[in-house]
Amino acid sequence: MTGPFAAASAVHRRDETTWAGEIAPGWDIGGNADGGYTLAIAARAAAEASGRPDPVTVTGHYLAPGRPGPVQIEARVLRRGRRFSTVAATLASAGVPVVAVLGSFAELGGYAGPERVDAAPPDLPPPEDCYLIEATETFPPPFMGRVELRLHPDELPFTGPTGPPRVSGWFRFPGGEPIDPLGLLVAVDAFPPTVFRAGLPVAWTPTLELTAHVRARPEPGWLRCAFTTRFITGGFLEEDGEVWDASGRLVAQSRQLALIPRG
Repeated sequence: MTGPFAAASAVHRRDETTWAGEIAPGWDIGGNADGGYTLAIAARAAAEASGRPDPVTVTGHYLAPGRPGPVQIEARVLRRGRRFSTVAATLASAGVPVVAVLGSFAELGGYAGPERVDAAPPDLPPPEDCYLIEATETFPPPFMGRVELRLHPDELPFTGPTGPPRVSGWFRFPGGEPIDPLGLLVAVDAFPPTVFRAGLPVAWTPTLELTAHVRARPEPGWLRCAFTTRFITGGFLEEDGEVWDASGRLVAQSRQLALIPRG
């Protein structure tokens, strides 16, 4: 099954190392494309270059804002192993590099081994009892119309009371579009910054680097997500994320380094 995300992140191979794609309108926050979305476009080309469908670990270094319009992705395989392939890729717009990516790709689901998980999905009210973020032309941004976010009512940024820098809630694509491992790259960067609950200005919080670890293909249904920040220092902050699927399985983790927003 395809859907709006699959179409908006599609790429087409031009030659052995080059793919064409597009940053689609409406996937932006204040005019800048969402970082998880641009990472997913680059990762889709890198996955095709690798010959393996699923990102396992992907790191993106953000070099410039992404604007709607055509993009080109250069992807080069660094190593092909028996289980993993590692690829370096750069997504550029009008010749300007936007995000540089290094990722390892495989086919998830083929490994059976011991498991130990010393954590649990975040405790959330049902989706219908959580706060739905609805998109506007300005704020909340258009990107919120491309995903469906329902935030825990006790952890609302923007209008809620200040508190620990933590945001949790439910995530899915509208219209029943399934979330694959590439879609998880959007999920880990879709929620409002945690520091909006910490009394900091509600302003652009540019990501310098985002790393996503994909553990498994998610089961159909809502994803439970939680993001926390422990250190706001030196002009930077980190944000650690967990994503759990409808079966209660951890399917992705993330960490990003961002600049503290300025008022």
